[in-house]
Amino acid sequence: MAAAPGRRPGLPGYAELHCRSNFSFLTGASQPGELVQRAWRLGYAALAITDECSLAGVVRAHLELEDERARLRDAASAPAQTPSTTLPTPPHPLPRLIIGAEMRLTTTTPAAAAHARLVLLAQTRRGYGNLSHWITVARRRAPKGSYLAHPDDVEGRVPNAPFLAGLPDCLALLVPDGSQSFETVLDHAMWLKRWFGLERAAIALELLLRPGDDALRALVRRVAALTGLRIVAAGDVLMHVRSRKALQDTLTATRLKLPVAACGAALEPNAEQHLRSRPRLARLYEPEWLENTLALAASCIFSLAELKYEYPQELVPPGQTPTSHLRALVEAGLPGRFPAARFTAEEIAIHRRQIEHELALIRQLEYEAYFLTVADIVRWAREQGILCQGRGSAANSLVCYCLGVTEVEPKEAKLLFERFISVERREPPDIDIDFEHQRREEVIQYIYRKYGRHRAALTAVVISYRPRSALRDVGRALGIDEQRIAAVAKGQHWFDGRGIADERLQENGFDPGSPVVRQWVALTHQLIGFPRHLSQHPGGFVIARDQIEQLVPVENAAMDGRSIVQWDKDDLDALGLIKVDILALGMLSALRRAYELVGRKRGRPFDAQQIPAGDTATYDMICAADTVGVFQIESRAQMSMLPRLQPR
Repeated sequence: MAAAPGRRPGLPGYAELHCRSNFSFLTGASQPGELVQRAWRLGYAALAITDECSLAGVVRAHLELEDERARLRDAASAPAQTPSTTLPTPPHPLPRLIIGAEMRLTTTTPAAAAHARLVLLAQTRRGYGNLSHWITVARRRAPKGSYLAHPDDVEGRVPNAPFLAGLPDCLALLVPDGSQSFETVLDHAMWLKRWFGLERAAIALELLLRPGDDALRALVRRVAALTGLRIVAAGDVLMHVRSRKALQDTLTATRLKLPVAACGAALEPNAEQHLRSRPRLARLYEPEWLENTLALAASCIFSLAELKYEYPQELVPPGQTPTSHLRALVEAGLPGRFPAARFTAEEIAIHRRQIEHELALIRQLEYEAYFLTVADIVRWAREQGILCQGRGSAANSLVCYCLGVTEVEPKEAKLLFERFISVERREPPDIDIDFEHQRREEVIQYIYRKYGRHRAALTAVVISYRPRSALRDVGRALGIDEQRIAAVAKGQHWFDGRGIADERLQENGFDPGSPVVRQWVALTHQLIGFPRHLSQHPGGFVIARDQIEQLVPVENAAMDGRSIVQWDKDDLDALGLIKVDILALGMLSALRRAYELVGRKRGRPFDAQQIPAGDTATYDMICAADTVGVFQIESRAQMSMLPRLQPR
């Protein structure tokens, strides 16, 4: 039989089905992209990213593969050029990415699956949705940063989610521990077989050159023979190369809030939890166990590219379509924005042509529901007397202007609508809406009331290590004195970039050449840019047509009454998932009070549309840099530039 593409005769194929990235916070020691690249260079057929109760890192792995795929296409179509100085392209096909998660089951009552460790892999879009939903259930019942996954969840006992029974279209791997008894592992395996069946369940054997490997191999063989479950090779991977072991120990120490020297058995005993070469795997595992990884990987056909955002439907009245309703709202707002008393028929005709152009582009890209969602939020806020204002690239849109989302006529800015959205870029529109900072929470709770917590959640922000925070955590892990760590970290300035200059160390009495300091600096460099934890975006909302948990996992935010998705805005943008930014601005509170003051003085309501353009006295003040307290042009840098720019 001929060797498969990318496989040399005699070299076994392999798919790593258990791999945690650094999005298993303070555990994994490699970026998702690093894991993908290493798996490719080793000739793996597939790689599963299985962060613990999380899908936070899978988008980064997906994008790495997409970028490499695009690069290979470009290289294949481009004429021969001078050889690149970058790493040569491996002779293997790109590995497929499998989306999964690790779950450790907990229970307060005796159960067959108590304390079982599982790896779940999505086979199809339905399986991905079920896995995402289970992660949400486990996260939402626990405080931020933790989770509680129960056997009852897989047994269909979750209120309002009986479809989670057996987790349809997901593979389940049992990961036994060498310290567990035969009876415990057998109970776990029988429970797994009962709920997933022989086709979707297997036992992962992870041989990591540790003292209990022989006993673990014998235990797994015995349980597999009794239950009929397949045995698959796996690596419990935490890093792409073994040289990351020191960083992995540092992360463990940080998680435990101890110095490395005090962590003892909590540290991994060796560096085997890296992506290992296939010849090495062939020496450890039987050929059947390696082949089983390929068979299971082949059944996982889901890709993140299949995710498609679906908009809320209740914004469209019966008998209308999103297209017709958006047009009706724009037509209703047009006379108020361009009254016949102030604009000539020719000017109104020009505006109408621009509106038709914008509506045609919005229809082509199917973004009507997004504009309707934004318009509904703005309408509600204005009905409550909450001052709000759309800004950013949305200000280029006459549609936004007629919907009342923005207050500045785009014609005055002379900017192209295509700067906002275009067919070529295929990027979702981005409308930032500022609300009075004292009343923004009312808007957030309106969205939760209208769509429900099961359909709306805030975007996450991935908090990553910067030089100062990395210096502190690595220093503590190495047992360096806290006060001296703080002095070095405080001396780190923005203009130092990501480097740790020798003079910063010398200023605080450290010898840059000493082994401990060299290790401190080296580990700090590796840690900078690593994700530390998920935080809450200031106001980016994802609103789904149905259950948002079927799209992306949701977890509790630190603030009561709020929940966040596990992806940040860049991940959402990369997958084409639309968010609405609900932001707070203190200046709008000041403006509202100013409008009220002017209105009382004039004896009638006053708003932004009544402010005349081109007020000479105002621009004289700006050109003289008399702008203390004037939003966005009050900083020293702005005030130094205004007299030179002379804006009019």
